[in-house]
Amino acid sequence: MNRMFAIIEREMRKFFRSPTLMIMSLMMPILQLLIMGNAFGGKIVGARVAVVDYDHGPEAVKIREGFDAIAVNIKTFTTVEYTNEMQAREDVRTGKIDGAVVIPAQYSRRVYSQDAPQLGFVVDNSDPFTSGTLEGEMQSLVTALTAPVIQPRLANSIALAIVELYPYVNYMKFLLPACVALAMYISVMIGGGMLYIDDKARGVHEGYLVTPITKLELVFGMNIAGAIKAVLSGICLTVIGSLMAGLGVIFHPEADLEILCLIVVTSIAFNGMMFLMMVRVDDPLVPRAMFGVLNLLLFYPSGAMYPITAFPPWLRAISVIDPFTYCVHGFKAVLLKDGGFVAIQYDLLFLFVFGISTLLIATPLFKRTL
Repeated sequence: MNRMFAIIEREMRKFFRSPTLMIMSLMMPILQLLIMGNAFGGKIVGARVAVVDYDHGPEAVKIREGFDAIAVNIKTFTTVEYTNEMQAREDVRTGKIDGAVVIPAQYSRRVYSQDAPQLGFVVDNSDPFTSGTLEGEMQSLVTALTAPVIQPRLANSIALAIVELYPYVNYMKFLLPACVALAMYISVMIGGGMLYIDDKARGVHEGYLVTPITKLELVFGMNIAGAIKAVLSGICLTVIGSLMAGLGVIFHPEADLEILCLIVVTSIAFNGMMFLMMVRVDDPLVPRAMFGVLNLLLFYPSGAMYPITAFPPWLRAISVIDPFTYCVHGFKAVLLKDGGFVAIQYDLLFLFVFGISTLLIATPLFKRTL
């Protein structure tokens, strides 16, 4: 044990002597949380919609009043007056405006005569987020306009009552579990995989080979040190990210214990996986080349950015064996849902078994000789 602790101490001393390395391992996930959390998932505000009014009747005035209400309250879009439908279409196509509403001639007369009145809406669907939002607002407005002035005594349509279990979850909160997992992965990749290969290239491991340290002590010493680094990164990112996202769960002792358990088993899983991949590698360029590939292969199939249920079968199969999947699911269950140990027990079990299994497989592959 003393020999193994000596390896851990050496690795940790080297890690703390490089504050730049520590900061950079946290910088990318924090920037991702800050930038992507604010850039995605927000409400569309300030879009420009043209209004081509060929009717100018009372019903057209009602439509304009609805547009004004949207512009003043939820501010999804503002309207711009056009007199020519073709010019409005061309401006939508070239991106000068985001959509165009066409109120046809005789629109008010057809409303009063119940002669299937229609409105035209030209939208640039190359941007699905903006077009989807505008289409939803227009559909809500049309539904409000078609509602009868005098409501029937008995409801003649089906109503859907939506009950949301949790407070509003903005995209920054949704992205936080993924950023915690990413911070730990970067810490393992830089502080574990790359430093391990660099030490081999510099001949540091040759010094270990002339000592009575066993293969098991070497493997577990280096991996425990790597797990400690990942745990520190996970704790730092969880605290900083929760404060940035406005989550108060970190002030609950029971949730803190659940988060700590998740961080520890995730560190074991990531270190075991990385050590298994690097145990026979000698070229320092290999882990650097693998960094982006592994990030793409492990991060995105985990459900961190998009639900797993939307994946094709082959991508869903990758997510089943991906430790990121269980890490992200566990952090979502604790940070966003306050689900307790019941919600994360299978995540903890998989990550622990995965980490120990990869370490046991990697130990006989570790070369005790030069």
